[in-house]
Amino acid sequence: MSGLGRLFGKGKNAKNKAPTPQEAIQKLRETEEIMVKKQEFLEGKIQQELVTAKKHGTKNKRAALQALKRKKRYEQQLSQIDGTLSTIEFQRESLENATTNTEVLKTMSEAAKAMKEAHQHMDVDKVDDLMADITEQQELAQEISDVISRPMGFADDVDDDELLAELEEMEQEDLEKDLLNVGDRKST
Repeated sequence: MSGLGRLFGKGKNAKNKAPTPQEAIQKLRETEEIMVKKQEFLEGKIQQELVTAKKHGTKNKRAALQALKRKKRYEQQLSQIDGTLSTIEFQRESLENATTNTEVLKTMSEAAKAMKEAHQHMDVDKVDDLMADITEQQELAQEISDVISRPMGFADDVDDDELLAELEEMEQEDLEKDLLNVGDRKST
């Protein structure tokens, strides 16, 4: 029995070995091409039989009827090929989608592993503590900047109201001087 198995392509090496998705897709595409060529061939034959039937129409009815019968058989074959072709196209598209889905799933799995690895040394509490430390250090840095930017010495001891009063006093003295100078000019 094994000799017959090998004779018909079922040797020891071919034990239930499934083709890869790419191989199966390629085989389906090749089969589609063959079916399309057969469709084209049958469409040509149908046209030939129509021409033959018209040619023999009234002169040779038997030949015309035989041509129409062959045309019908070709049309049936064409209809079967259309159905088969639709099935093959659907199967190829399904296999392509399955292959795409498998690749997407593999990529998502790898991404999940990478994310797990990236987060392996992280803990939400540690991250929260780190963020609190960063906020505290930023606040401290702002306080230091505020202290550094404040004027030192004289400016801290003087009140703005005092300075305004002194300025007003100086303006009053200048005004009085100007008034005195105006009076001296008139007398000369």
